[in-house]
Amino acid sequence: MAQYVYSMNRVGKIVPPKRQILKNISLSFFPGAKIGVLGLNGSGKSTLLKIMAGVDKDIEGEAVPMPNLNIGYLSQEPELNPAHTVRQAVEEGLGDLGMAQQKLEEIYAAYADPEADFDKLAEEQAKWEAIIAAAGNDAEHLMEIAADSLRLPPWDASVEHLSGGE
Repeated sequence: MAQYVYSMNRVGKIVPPKRQILKNISLSFFPGAKIGVLGLNGSGKSTLLKIMAGVDKDIEGEAVPMPNLNIGYLSQEPELNPAHTVRQAVEEGLGDLGMAQQKLEEIYAAYADPEADFDKLAEEQAKWEAIIAAAGNDAEHLMEIAADSLRLPPWDASVEHLSGGE
């Protein structure tokens, strides 16, 4: 009988607050097996793969690779700040463009100070406006397009509670 290269026996996973996303999963793979994992967003696909890769060890049941098996894992999820909202994560992904919009708002507010160095503010303003102009659109519009295309959760949703698919 062939030896399995990987086995999972009655694996389960509970995520906060008390949501069970995997329950009693048992799988075994022969050498050279090709597998695919299909399911809806939030159904546990990413979690299952993390468990199989040994990245997530906080599980019920057992997941056992063959001794000396080399398992590679490429995360398909960006490393997001769990304290951020969806909007903040998208703004962060815009890089200089997102920062440019924020900096411009700070510069506009600084113009209200009569003691401000207006020449320096104008120079900074020109720099950040050039970044926005080069993008061909404003950051807000690009964020709305991204959110709609990716079917993102509401802007105020906490990144901490999203599934890998979200």
